[in-house]
Amino acid sequence: MSKVDELKLDQTRLANAWRETLPTVLNATDRCEVFEDEGDDHSLRVTIHGAGHQMYSYDFKVTYVDSREVQIELIDVDQDKKSIDERKELVQQQVSDYIRHLHECAQALHRLTKV
Repeated sequence: MSKVDELKLDQTRLANAWRETLPTVLNATDRCEVFEDEGDDHSLRVTIHGAGHQMYSYDFKVTYVDSREVQIELIDVDQDKKSIDERKELVQQQVSDYIRHLHECAQALHRLTKV
């Protein structure tokens, strides 16, 4: 049985739409980068550079399960370009916040991704 509700949007167009939309749902001082995932054409790689003196950056993999649902996986957290333990409470709070923003972005793009 084939999946009826598959994502029909080209990965490059999807990445471009995320590049335009994600900054509108993040905090104004945060920066982000969005890339196509070369190993998975249903996924994007997102790096969010948090504002502030800690110099944290968060790498996520955003995978479209279908045209509406995304699965978000934290890949890595860096502080000043060095990997850190992402179990710290402050980092976990930020990760939760960013995951919520990533879901908001996916929701804002439903008009493009729906079948």
